[in-house]
Amino acid sequence: MRPADNILRVLKRFLLYRFDLTDDKADEQSVVEDMARDAVFKGTNLWTLVFAIFIASVGLNVNSTAVVIGAMLISPLMGPIMAIGFGIGINDFDLIKSAAKNLLIAVGISIITSALYFLLTPLNEAQSELLARTTPTIWDVFIALFGGLAGIVAVTRKEKSNVIPGVAIATALMPPLCTAGYGLGTGQWAYFLGALYLFFINTVFISVSAYLIVRLLKFRKKAFVSQDVEKRVRRNIWFVVAVTVAPSVFMGYRIVQKTLFQQKAQRFVKEEFVFPNTDLLKTNYEYEKDTCRIVMYLMGQPLKSEEIGRMENKLPSYGL
Repeated sequence: MRPADNILRVLKRFLLYRFDLTDDKADEQSVVEDMARDAVFKGTNLWTLVFAIFIASVGLNVNSTAVVIGAMLISPLMGPIMAIGFGIGINDFDLIKSAAKNLLIAVGISIITSALYFLLTPLNEAQSELLARTTPTIWDVFIALFGGLAGIVAVTRKEKSNVIPGVAIATALMPPLCTAGYGLGTGQWAYFLGALYLFFINTVFISVSAYLIVRLLKFRKKAFVSQDVEKRVRRNIWFVVAVTVAPSVFMGYRIVQKTLFQQKAQRFVKEEFVFPNTDLLKTNYEYEKDTCRIVMYLMGQPLKSEEIGRMENKLPSYGL
């Protein structure tokens, strides 16, 4: 046997041993029962959800990151989302229907609760914590996917860890619903739709991650269907994934382009705006689809036309 083959075999054995998920895998029936229980919004779960929504709404309203994080930790929203992906993975159609119904109920109650809060609060200005939930990008897809993978791995273990609270913070299910409530309560539909899209991204990719891990761990399927049906289900899953991802890729591209423009513009202003008798009070960097502008507010001696022309001629060297 060649040395290279031996090294590869040893490396493969090492990786399989280190990344093995079967050693501490929980009993499959207990995982199914936990999933079914956590997917239901009734009594304690529902009251907890309402309280978490109020807390998150207040946090967004007063721009408090700590309060918003607290609401994420309290929220029980992760349960039905993971249960949908888990149910698809084991062909448990009763679990899928129950989880989907409860998720719709939870989303409806969350948005209505948040909208009522924002209708009553005297503070109607959209703060940065709220605005951050209105323009989802491809990075939100990655966060939801990897967060969901961490969450479903933790749920399928014998010993429960502190992973789920971390996943709740990372994927941030509560703030988008509260932001959608803000948009509904104040009639700002761009906020409403943007926030709902972010929540949809989180829901789809947490469910997809649950489905992937369940199939990787080879959980027993509750119902056996024909291969044609399974293929159709898989096609539908990837179709939903593609439709969900497409707008976020475009938004992510726009944000990258805007950030690159701002970085180049800041460097240009810092290095080229050197005029002893003129002070720069403020600079705005305006990035639009058709045009980008650097708007400078000056104090002191006005710049001469040749000085302005000289600065404009240097723009291409900064990629502007």
